[in-house]
Amino acid sequence: MMEGMISVLTILVLGVLGLVLGSFAGAQVWRLRARQLTEDKQSGEPHDTHELKLLAPLLRYKGAADRSRCLHCHHQLRWYDLIPLVSWLSTKGTCRYCHHSIGSFEPLIEIGMAAFFVLSFVYWPAPFESTLAAIQFGLWLVAGVMLAILFAYDTKWFLLPDKVVFPLMGVAAGYGIFTVLGQSDTLGAVLSIGGAVLVLAGLYLLLWIISRGRWIGFGDVKLGLVLGLLVGTWPLALLTLFLANLIGCLIVIPGLVTKKLSRTTQVPFGPMLIVASFIAVLWGNHIINWYLTAFV
Repeated sequence: MMEGMISVLTILVLGVLGLVLGSFAGAQVWRLRARQLTEDKQSGEPHDTHELKLLAPLLRYKGAADRSRCLHCHHQLRWYDLIPLVSWLSTKGTCRYCHHSIGSFEPLIEIGMAAFFVLSFVYWPAPFESTLAAIQFGLWLVAGVMLAILFAYDTKWFLLPDKVVFPLMGVAAGYGIFTVLGQSDTLGAVLSIGGAVLVLAGLYLLLWIISRGRWIGFGDVKLGLVLGLLVGTWPLALLTLFLANLIGCLIVIPGLVTKKLSRTTQVPFGPMLIVASFIAVLWGNHIINWYLTAFV
């Protein structure tokens, strides 16, 4: 009875925490975009002038003045404008001050992050029997927030910013270290993680070299390194590749049939890899066991 109540309370806390950090992730996406456009302008790179004008005010404020603002009227948002999901619902998806439509980006990333936190706890494949396991789970949640930023940024602008990727590599490396420390066979765990990295990062590096960057961007190579460290084994890495391509087919083929996409339409692969790795970590072993039982 007591354990059940603790589990429900933990799920509620993680759900709320996911909503809050989803709101944080959404805000960081816009700040990253503003910084990227500013740097592109300063270096003479092509950039969207209208978008830069819209987002540049996000970088004008420092310290205590660096508060969330409406992207359209730049009015500083009050605390009651920043309650995850609730504030968006209370204004029917519009700015409280200029009444401009906010869109669905913010609530979707908040709901997605809450779902990520809750599902990760409910379906975590290892028991929470030690401090080591708890720390590893915490690193997984931190990585999830950073992956959410990359997911949103790559979906919108076909780019995986190094400002997020490099810190994420550090988090993923820490996660990999705790994975090794939690195994009795240290050498086997290291080789398994190395195999996962080789499958994901190595394959994309090879494709990047062969195509000279035409087929995939180098950001996908770096993301493959991160995801290899997180999935931790080469079978789960192979499953991640399969699922990412399956998700891609489920998106691209209907788009081609309905002519919403063409052969030349650019489709970001990073988000598909991120979703596939999430599935592989939580349910991958069950999927592989089911496949071996049913077809082998």
